[in-house]
Amino acid sequence: MRALLAGTAYFAMVFAAGFVLGAIRTLILAPRVGDLAAVLIELPAILAIAWWVCGQIIRQFRLPGELTSRLVMGASAFVLLILAEYSLVWLISGLEASEFLASWGMSLAGAVGLAGQVLFAVFPLLQERRTSI
Repeated sequence: MRALLAGTAYFAMVFAAGFVLGAIRTLILAPRVGDLAAVLIELPAILAIAWWVCGQIIRQFRLPGELTSRLVMGASAFVLLILAEYSLVWLISGLEASEFLASWGMSLAGAVGLAGQVLFAVFPLLQERRTSI
C-alpha cells in the first residue's frame, strides 16, 4: 500500500512540473525550434526533476529497497501519468485512445517523449541502492 501511495505522490509532483514545462515546450519552444528540438530541450529538465522527486518520495514514504516496492511505485506512477496525459489530450482535442498511443510511434519527438516516460517509471528501481532504508 505504501508503494502505491508513493507512486501516486511521485506521479502528482512530476506531472505538475511536467504540465508547466509541457506548456512552455508546446506554446513557446516548439513553434520556434520544432517539436523534436523542443522535446530534447525539455527532457533533461523534467528528468532531473523526476529523479530528485523520486528520491524525496522514497525517503518521505520510507519505501523499502526491495524490488517489488520499487516496481509498484514506478509502475503505478507510469500508469497514472499515461492516464492523465490521455485525459488531457482527450479533453483538449478529442483524440481517441488508439490515436494517442499511436502518436508515440509517428514521430521521433513522440518516441523520445515515451522514452523519457519509461525512464521516469524506472527511476525508483535505479535509486534502489542509493536510497535503501
